[in-house]
Amino acid sequence: MIIPPQNHIYNEDQKMTLITWSDELKRGIGFQDDDHEEAVKVMNALQTCTDEELPALFDQLHSHTKEHLDRENELMVRIRFFAIEVHKGEHDRVLAEMQSFKEKLDAGEIAEVRKYVEETVPEWFINHLNTMDTATAQFARQHGET
Repeated sequence: MIIPPQNHIYNEDQKMTLITWSDELKRGIGFQDDDHEEAVKVMNALQTCTDEELPALFDQLHSHTKEHLDRENELMVRIRFFAIEVHKGEHDRVLAEMQSFKEKLDAGEIAEVRKYVEETVPEWFINHLNTMDTATAQFARQHGET
């Protein structure tokens, strides 16, 4: 059984991981918090969507993630973040992973993509937020970003 963080609701019977957006998830960088809130909305929609709705919602999440990670990468360059290579490397990894699942979706592998968006994506998001994004946001705030 998965033990979710406090802001997760995990339903064992339905294999859903819903994330409750709250101030606890904010990191104090405006665009980052706004982007994360939007990502949570799309991730939660993916938890309950039909197979017919899944492709459009996955495309929305994929596009949103690419745009958001580009903004984070620009922030890290601007502030000369000390761990930019590690953080950007994780961005590159997750985008490549999402692209591979986009290709699976295009090939009709709905069940495999559904498992990815129901289990892997929310777990990755919370872990990334609580580690890399927290460190980046703290450093950015120390350098005058809001």
